[in-house]
Amino acid sequence: MTVPTVAPDAGTEKLIGRAALPLTGRVATVTGASSGIGRAIALELARHGARLCLIGRDAERLEETKAAAQAPSEVTTFQFDLTAQNSHAPFWQHLQQMARLDILVHGAGVFHQDPLAQASVEDFDWQYQTNVRAPYALTQRVLPLLTAARGQIVFLNSSLGQTVKRPEVGQYAATKHALKAVADSLREELNPQGVRVLSVYLGRTATPMQEALSRQEGRDYRPDTLLQPEDVASFVIQALLLPPTAEVTDISIRPMQKSS
Repeated sequence: MTVPTVAPDAGTEKLIGRAALPLTGRVATVTGASSGIGRAIALELARHGARLCLIGRDAERLEETKAAAQAPSEVTTFQFDLTAQNSHAPFWQHLQQMARLDILVHGAGVFHQDPLAQASVEDFDWQYQTNVRAPYALTQRVLPLLTAARGQIVFLNSSLGQTVKRPEVGQYAATKHALKAVADSLREELNPQGVRVLSVYLGRTATPMQEALSRQEGRDYRPDTLLQPEDVASFVIQALLLPPTAEVTDISIRPMQKSS
């Protein structure tokens, strides 16, 4: 991918019927944008004026996100599985035409739990491919654009990526520990070039994934007692809008009401 030199503030002079929004002229890519936290972050980025490239597996929900984010932002959607490398071509072509990327949010992820004695290696591979390899490969591919724009990368992680105090989550937790290692090392590599890297460690959040997990565990799904995707999105946006003299490296958020 040929990358021109891009000034960090290029395009911010564009107005949207009034004073420019904080992210006017910025380009953001969000994976996992069809639902949950990825969708909430995409909508918040749109409200702040960013041009969006949204990636998700569910075409119908992805279009719903696009419709909700359309004004005042320009939104382009790409329906594909991040682990299927041969399906990415339209996204790369679009990004090459844009010749810019300021924000990359890794919101896609999968979860499976089982005791180690019966957990399949195939499930482990699936979680590794989605939770670690896919964001690693995507980040690597777009690094020239991010460094040219002195951009920002957000890795949505889990509290299990920091500490594991429950059984049957060894596979998932291992992928999230690995994602933490990727983010921490990348931050040391990119900070000298003006690129910020943020990891967000989340407790139980009211998302479709959490609803499925509640059913699997045989517990009632009570979204009102969990973190809300919009709360997470608010924290992420605040970090992204910090002046270039400051960086938030890690955010840990958990529900106020704890599981019994």
